[in-house]
Amino acid sequence: MKFGLLVVSVVVIVLFAPDLRGAERVPVLVELFTSEGCSSCPPADALLASLGREQSSSAEIIVLGEHVDYWNELGWKDRFSAHQYSSRQEDYARRFGLDSVYTPQMVIDGRRQFVGNDSHEAHESIAAAARSAKPVKITLQRDGGVLRIAANRPGGEPAVLLLAISEDNLTTQVKAGENGGRELRHQAVVRSLRQIGVLRDGSFTGDEPLKLDSGWLRPNLKAIVFAQDPGSGAILGAAVQRLD
Repeated sequence: MKFGLLVVSVVVIVLFAPDLRGAERVPVLVELFTSEGCSSCPPADALLASLGREQSSSAEIIVLGEHVDYWNELGWKDRFSAHQYSSRQEDYARRFGLDSVYTPQMVIDGRRQFVGNDSHEAHESIAAAARSAKPVKITLQRDGGVLRIAANRPGGEPAVLLLAISEDNLTTQVKAGENGGRELRHQAVVRSLRQIGVLRDGSFTGDEPLKLDSGWLRPNLKAIVFAQDPGSGAILGAAVQRLD
């Protein structure tokens, strides 16, 4: 009798357990502002890499490592840095009401920010972001050297569309500065970031040429397109396409 009850219980659990295989995951954009010149940044870089590998049944975690340039005069020039990423971080600082920028800083969906090596806060923020569907749906398709992009938003409110190219599996032997003597490993390093259009009247379609440097390794590249609210900075939708 006990065995029979156990079988029935297992059947009931299987029949009524939620089926997550067909559930649509919510894209969550994780941006890390970092620098090879910052001794607090390697743990945050490692956390970003871990988040990119983890994924979940509810969130499609899309990670971007944006290397700022204001550490470059303090002993080590970060070869991945660009003033563009420093300016983007400054924009976030104004939106969040911060007195100054800092590294490492993690920003989730343009809505929440915190010290970039805080694993608990990162997971909590991603889980919170995944509980609400994104209003902009983005689909990507690679056709040779062109990325075909389609985005739509019911209601037609405007949004800025940006295209990032990221590269994984990068290493640097740091010879000076706070990380002098260390080998640093990076994932999802942003190699380029540019605005490609504006979502008007609820839709956008376009073919964007993939401008790839010959020094970037194609098997490690991804194209990430995301929609951002021009006022609040909130990420309204995102999608990723491998370029290998």
